[in-house]
Amino acid sequence: MKNVVIVGAGAVGALYGQRLNSVCSLSFLVDEKRKERYLRDGIIINGVLAPFTYACADEIGVPDLVIVATKNHHLEAVIEEMRPIVGPATTILTLLNGIESEGVLAEAFGWEKILHGFAIGLNSTHVGNRIEFTAEGRIVFGERDNSPTDRVARLSELFASAGIDAVVPRDIRLMQWNKFMLNTAYNTISGLLSATYEQLDQKAVKELAYGVCAEVQAVALAEGVTIPDSFVEENHNLVITLSDGKTSMCQDLEAGRVTENEWFAGSVVALGEKHGIPTPICQTLSLLVQAKEAISFMALT
Repeated sequence: MKNVVIVGAGAVGALYGQRLNSVCSLSFLVDEKRKERYLRDGIIINGVLAPFTYACADEIGVPDLVIVATKNHHLEAVIEEMRPIVGPATTILTLLNGIESEGVLAEAFGWEKILHGFAIGLNSTHVGNRIEFTAEGRIVFGERDNSPTDRVARLSELFASAGIDAVVPRDIRLMQWNKFMLNTAYNTISGLLSATYEQLDQKAVKELAYGVCAEVQAVALAEGVTIPDSFVEENHNLVITLSDGKTSMCQDLEAGRVTENEWFAGSVVALGEKHGIPTPICQTLSLLVQAKEAISFMALT
């Protein structure tokens, strides 16, 4: 995998792009407007201007690998930008939050091109064109059926050569659902409280988060995935050790940006309706985030 394209120059795309830039031919796929902005302002990572190449679709050939690292609400538009560069042998790895992006990309390009994946443990602050990292986290990825394919091996080699911590789990779908559970609980709660990770270390938050997790476990089981209770405790212990950083949803709400609420608590509510499972905690939290989004937007206009 020598020719790589990243779609999305936010915290996830920029961090792993910085690592990959030294070991392969790397470009960030952008439109004309974003290209002009990036060429003018650049992306500053931990105080250093990133030496990235920004290119429109007609300036990029057919890459071996496309890493999609946008937010969920940008995915449909991004797919249209990707169409000209995705060839028969192109692999697509999605690092989006939630449990839906693989299916959306597969509908556009075919399941045979898709690798499941996500990033976890990454701690960053993103303001304007400046990104500050205190923890790089790791990439978790694999085939939909968990098979040890040649492309999984080649991608593992690429990540290792770039110094990216990456792991191929025994069950990628279970791990994705676990990350989804973590995000739904702690992104949502932290966003509503405007809290840092360490401020989530309190009894009331733990009780509320565990209630969210129980609802996620219920809809996951209906979807054929059993999330062990031990994962709930492990997630809480992980989150509260991330010091004074803030979740992406918390940062989005504070900056007046659109959040991924629809793909977190909103997805749990939708799945609950699909399977006839009550999800009152997620429904309440989702509505509260919607209200806070509206208040944040009004404050910035």
